[in-house]
Amino acid sequence: MSDESHPSPTGGLEPEGATRRFIPLSSGVELHVLDWAPTHGDGSFQAHTAAEPSTPFVLTHGLASNARLWDGVARRLAAAGHRVVTVDQRGHGRSSKPDDGYDIGTCADDLLLLVDELDLGGAPVIGGQSWGGNVVLEVAARHGDRLAAAVCVDGGFIDLQSTFDDWEACRTALAPPQLAGTPLSTMTRWLASSARDWPEEGRAGTLANFEVRSDGTIAPWLTAERHLLVLRGLWEHRPTQRYAVAACPTLMVVAESGGGTWNETKHVAVREAVGALPVGRGHWFTPAHHDVHAQHPQEMAELLLRVATDPTYWSDPGIIDETVFTDSVSPYESERENIT
Repeated sequence: MSDESHPSPTGGLEPEGATRRFIPLSSGVELHVLDWAPTHGDGSFQAHTAAEPSTPFVLTHGLASNARLWDGVARRLAAAGHRVVTVDQRGHGRSSKPDDGYDIGTCADDLLLLVDELDLGGAPVIGGQSWGGNVVLEVAARHGDRLAAAVCVDGGFIDLQSTFDDWEACRTALAPPQLAGTPLSTMTRWLASSARDWPEEGRAGTLANFEVRSDGTIAPWLTAERHLLVLRGLWEHRPTQRYAVAACPTLMVVAESGGGTWNETKHVAVREAVGALPVGRGHWFTPAHHDVHAQHPQEMAELLLRVATDPTYWSDPGIIDETVFTDSVSPYESERENIT
């Protein structure tokens, strides 16, 4: 479907090398995707023959985020010869914004319907960050036989019912900030300071979380009401009950974001997940922002390429590896921001 029927300004620069598409699904929503064709390192198109199969990637985002935070990773994977599709989930970015259907199961089914529509030519590696990691875990549990592997980035292990006594406590603690009406210039300056060690495409991807109004202010693409519906869906999801039925190799990628209760919880949760998954591994990025895929796209792309192309990677499941950075200077987020 033509992009011309969806005119909407965003805060981020437009990505180079990707085709913007809007894919209607039988679930009734239309998902906005960026489709990155395989290229040579110089950016020219690289075709793959049947004798040279290339594992495709489908990558999605966290709560109140968008596909653009994967730009740096997608560009590198495409340069390595892989087709990559990054997707705005329902309610987010430039995808449809229905008033319901924000439970994890429905969002997981959306992704499988999208895979069916894309004609990828092979089973994909599917990855998701934060809340999107829980969605991807659910895809692996429901439809893992259709995947090459699942990758959950600082998510997939989020169990809010083990953190909060009840839904009201969760809702109060994790209610979205009121960002509508903030000048774009203010948000741009804040990102330049708080994400100063990120590549520019990572900051541009973050700005694409917002539409830019005619008066120069921003508003999140995900409304506050829908944000709470997504959060409620995450509250209801119990990942510990899904690990054992994940029907494909599954990698838990985790951002070591300093100390605190939530970080300690992640250590316990990831060990539990890797131990319970039929074929599971873990990988820590230390230190790293919750949006580690935007902060360190080179290292994330290299890890995803190992998942997709190294025949020995899954031969010894249960391993938890680590990548250590010595030049990461972004301030750590609060525990509240780390959760979703």
